[in-house]
Parts: sequence; structure tokens; C-alpha cells
Amino acid sequence: MVKSSNCEQKYISYLYICAIIIKTTNMTLYFVLQAGASAFSWIFPVLMLAFFYFFFIAPQMKKQKEQTKFSSELKKGDEVVTASGIIGQINKIEDSSITLELDSKTFIRVVPSAISKEMTDQYKGKAK
Repeated sequence: MVKSSNCEQKYISYLYICAIIIKTTNMTLYFVLQAGASAFSWIFPVLMLAFFYFFFIAPQMKKQKEQTKFSSELKKGDEVVTASGIIGQINKIEDSSITLELDSKTFIRVVPSAISKEMTDQYKGKAK
């Protein structure tokens, strides 16, 4: 059996302690990185939600609000365009339908949601 010197034992003990410290440090660093990753892992979904809200949902809600306001302000004699592109003048407004006069003695009934603010504005813009 080979006896190791006291110096070699100290050196081995020193290496063993260093290995434990490095392993512990690596584990601590690993846990810190894991914690940092989990702390920032919510940023991407939040940014995606913000993107969808500001570029898709908010403009659509604004457009829907303008359409609702436009529909509530309709009155007899207004010239409007339906979503299918029919141009007419409002002759009569009822609760569930609007009668449009397309030509003299030519009438059609449509639901109020069929009258498009966007197409009416576009038509009136071209007519001016």
C-alpha cells in the first residue's frame, strides 16, 4: 500500500473543496438563470397580447362603435349604401327594418345593420 504524504492529502482535500464550491456555484448560477428565465418568460405573451389588442381588437371596436353611432343617427331622406352596394334614399325607418327608395316607386326593405357607414362615406366622398 502506498502512503500519501500530508501535502498530497491537503492538495486532494483542497481540490475536493474547490469542486464542491464550483458545483455549488454552478447550481446557484443555474437556479439564478432559471429564475431569470421564468421571470422574463411572461414578457413575450404579454407583448403578443398587446400587439393583437392595439393592431386588431381596438381598431375593430372603434369601427363597430362608429357603425353603431351611424346606424342610430339615420333619418328619413338620407342617401345610404348597403353592405351589398345598393344605393338608395331612406323612405321609412321601422324598428327592425328600413325601407330604401332606389328609384321612383322602387322600394326595398333592409335590416339596419345592412347599411354600411364605410361604403356610405366612400360613396359620398366620390360624389363630391
